[in-house]
Amino acid sequence: MQLTEKEKERYNRQILLEEIGENGQVLLSQAKVLIVGVGGLGSPIATYLTGAGVGTIGLMDDDNVSETNLQRQILYNETEVGMPKALCAKQRLEKLNGHITFKAYPTRLTKENAQEIISQYDIVVDGCDNFQTRYLINDTCVLLNKVYVYGAIRAFDGQVSVFNYQGGKNYRDLFPDEEEMLSMPSPPKGVLGVTPGLIGCAQANEVLKVITGYGEVLSGKLWHIDLKTMVTHTILL
Repeated sequence: MQLTEKEKERYNRQILLEEIGENGQVLLSQAKVLIVGVGGLGSPIATYLTGAGVGTIGLMDDDNVSETNLQRQILYNETEVGMPKALCAKQRLEKLNGHITFKAYPTRLTKENAQEIISQYDIVVDGCDNFQTRYLINDTCVLLNKVYVYGAIRAFDGQVSVFNYQGGKNYRDLFPDEEEMLSMPSPPKGVLGVTPGLIGCAQANEVLKVITGYGEVLSGKLWHIDLKTMVTHTILL
């Protein structure tokens, strides 16, 4: 596959990077990425993957836009309050890049639909906010041999990892006791608006790494940042 002259111009700043080049841009155009949860994390993930030229992007979320979302969920605006997030995100992103195929799923990921939907993608990115969905994403990705890019936030801190990459660690290696995790009380809802922005961008970066092959993928590692201090550390799994 060859890039068109228009594509070469559009993605010029990426193509200039020797780590990506035209071959990397072709790989991006051929990639298929599913984002589960298009809220605080999903907004920057979807925006930057769209800008980068990922060829097919799935947007999955069963929630509607609410006014409390607007402090951090940058895909949406006041006129969309009460409307389905997945459909609003698709309309917004199509205006950013008309060369990409977007598929909106205004529904929840369940045991009944997980295999059918995830089988259509190369990478699944975690934009959700609950353990149950994360275990479902992980187990389906392991079954279908798909890469799972994980991210989670709380208040002023967040963490990122990449699971099931080339036979590497998966989510159950980080949290092996599903019953214990599901029994934990829900964390406080307070969050600084920029926290999901920063973590979502880090997740998007991992997706681009997996697709194009630059840098070191966070496989077998958990990266954490505290935004109050800007201290980061990486834990080996």
